[in-house]
Amino acid sequence: MTTHGNGSTKVLDFLLNCFVRYPGWQLWLSLPLSLLFLLAMGANTILLITIRLEVSLHQPMYYLLSILSLLDIVLCLTVIPKVLAIFWFDLKSISFFACFLQMYIMNCFLAMESCTFMVMAYDRYVAICHPLRYPSVITDQFVVKAAVFILARNALLTVSVPILSARLHYCGRNVIENCICANMSVSRLSCDDVTINRLLQFAGGWTLLGSDLILIFVSYTLILRAVLRLKAEGAVAKALSTCGSHFILILFFSTILLVFVLTHVAKKKVSPDVPVLLNVLHHVIPAALNPIVYGVRTQEIKQGIQRLLKKGWQ
Repeated sequence: MTTHGNGSTKVLDFLLNCFVRYPGWQLWLSLPLSLLFLLAMGANTILLITIRLEVSLHQPMYYLLSILSLLDIVLCLTVIPKVLAIFWFDLKSISFFACFLQMYIMNCFLAMESCTFMVMAYDRYVAICHPLRYPSVITDQFVVKAAVFILARNALLTVSVPILSARLHYCGRNVIENCICANMSVSRLSCDDVTINRLLQFAGGWTLLGSDLILIFVSYTLILRAVLRLKAEGAVAKALSTCGSHFILILFFSTILLVFVLTHVAKKKVSPDVPVLLNVLHHVIPAALNPIVYGVRTQEIKQGIQRLLKKGWQ
């Protein structure tokens, strides 16, 4: 912070103060968090390399998986190394610019991940409900258009949150009671009215994530209806196994966000450290589970990884 001649102060950096009520959480959380981080980075990297090197996997469905893995890697790198640096080395300081950049990447990439889930649900809907049309509908051009849509929609619609927060007047307090630069955790340090920031965050989050979740639910409802009509032996079980695991993962991604919102609403009854913990875990647990559920459980990717391992040993 710097103090001006008129006695006012300007915040140049923030201090991330994790787990105010229960500082001991940092010790026992650091090990599983670091293991989850390594798992997320390793699994997503292997998935990306496998899809890149295996020609048989150069198909739209696997390109969408690649997009999901890239988003997971960026989200993990944006949040977890800084959290671990706080836990292990007490490096709580984060610059003004870095804080709002982290805020933007978190908001943008979480929305992009939700949007990618929606596109993947549509991919499965076409594959199961309209299999004859699948090759003509889900093409490489479709993936390019979907990627542009995912990037443009979320990059543009989430940029206002960090810009408005950065433009607030921070006149002294600079200790953020969170492990990350979440919008409201930072904004409440301001001397200005943050009602607009709060409403924008709420409206933007529910518009983007809510609309994605509705479309995902509709897609899987239509898939379930189509699957139950299948007559081929084993087809129902296979389709339900694949789509069921996907839907559970999407539900987990959405549910943990909902729990986070509810704990904020009921913050008088819940320790303020609980939403902080959920916020951190939400950036690493889905990233660790996504490549396992979407990738390793897919037979073609499993075979691709095995072929690459054999080539590596030869």
